[in-house]
Amino acid sequence: MNKVFIFLALFLLSLSSSFAAPKSMRAYLSYATFNAPDGEPYIETYLAVDGNSVFFKESDPGSFRASLEIIMIFKQADSVVDYAKYALHSQLVQDTSQIDFGFIDQQRFALPRGEYTFELSIADINNPSEPPFIATETILLDFPKDKISLSGIQLIESYEKTDKTSVLTKNGFDLVPMVYAFYPESMNLITFYAEVYNTTKQFGADGKFLLNYYLESYESGKIMDNFLFRKRLDAKEVNVVFTAIEISELPSGNYSLVMEIRDRENKIVADNRVFLRRSNPKQQLKMNDLSSVNINNTFVDKLAGGDTLRDFLKSLEPISAEAERDYMFNLTETADEEMMKKFFYNFWLTRNYGDPEDAWRQYHYEVKKVNAAYKTPTKRGYATDRGRVYLKYGPPNHMMESYNEPGAYPYEIWQYYTLGNQRNKRFVFTTKDMVTNDFVLIHSDALGELANYRWQLDIYKRTWDPNSIDETAPQETWGNEASRNYSQPR
Repeated sequence: MNKVFIFLALFLLSLSSSFAAPKSMRAYLSYATFNAPDGEPYIETYLAVDGNSVFFKESDPGSFRASLEIIMIFKQADSVVDYAKYALHSQLVQDTSQIDFGFIDQQRFALPRGEYTFELSIADINNPSEPPFIATETILLDFPKDKISLSGIQLIESYEKTDKTSVLTKNGFDLVPMVYAFYPESMNLITFYAEVYNTTKQFGADGKFLLNYYLESYESGKIMDNFLFRKRLDAKEVNVVFTAIEISELPSGNYSLVMEIRDRENKIVADNRVFLRRSNPKQQLKMNDLSSVNINNTFVDKLAGGDTLRDFLKSLEPISAEAERDYMFNLTETADEEMMKKFFYNFWLTRNYGDPEDAWRQYHYEVKKVNAAYKTPTKRGYATDRGRVYLKYGPPNHMMESYNEPGAYPYEIWQYYTLGNQRNKRFVFTTKDMVTNDFVLIHSDALGELANYRWQLDIYKRTWDPNSIDETAPQETWGNEASRNYSQPR
């Protein structure tokens, strides 16, 4: 496959609500990797920018247009392997107070196999005083020639058959990407596209294999039984998976869409997943019937009640799904200790059916550690941002503590080498004083976490006034180390 720099000019993206006056740029990036059996693999990037977060400038009399400068760079070590730089223009509008659309841009880059640092910069051409939106991502492009592998999972907003070929086209369809990965109540289908490679090499030209695809809770990893599907497929050099999952009864929450290839012994030989968010307020999680849960002679039956039991329940929040958190909160507001214990037991039974007590014991050991390390005058350690991240993801592989940098509030940068299938993810915490010990999460590039690519402004507000019309970024003064500490942890 030849290298392709095809620019998808503009698609209108309907947003679920209107917005106020333009603020800092709001942009969203996702990507998927694919293989080309007769050529180089490639990366597709899917970019969306909220039209109401950028400036519109008069282009023709009475007509206004937004313009963005996009720079994408793929690096290995310090070498640039590929890049693209281009302008993205909106449609002409007459009324800038009624901007209810966004930009969608898709690019395709053919690259040799390997690991890349992807750098994205988006600048508002009509607002040069606004700092560009900058993001980085580590991308692994690896499709073995002699083993089964899965492409990335591309979420689809819409599609149509086509006889032409463009950057949108795969196997005779133009696929418009679902960049935001957010499914409001009005959307009841998750449509997705993926490819499976080299199944004939393991199962033979006349062989068959099992494909599982399902939704699981992002927080707990629990499979949603009503959203589990299986297909038996014929082995091919490339198997195309283009299907949909009906989600009208899927409760609000964070989920992973998972695909698995299994062999004749039902062992997983390849898998992949993609993050998504569902909002469905009318649909409540169907918990097991707690009234029938028997806690007699279990470890929960021996737990203390009252405030201790409520504290134990609240400590589960960092590892709970959204619906579990809502249910748990309502329980702690009641005086029904038996139902609280039944919920508590059922919670750990679904995590470790064979030994729920051991699962709780190990978790409680970590809770006690964060309570000691991160407690504040008003919060238990598990209720702080650092405590939540620690309990949800475990201890970081690397922690940078900067408490005395000139001009900066105290801050910490936590780095995780891997988080599930994510690589090289960071969390930035800061506090305005060390006395309270309450470090607040101001940015993370991990899925499902707060992303604020102007996090440095929060750290340097101690000596820099972001409301000054003469300054657009923290001054580069002696001792400013946050950017380097983030990109090059030491």
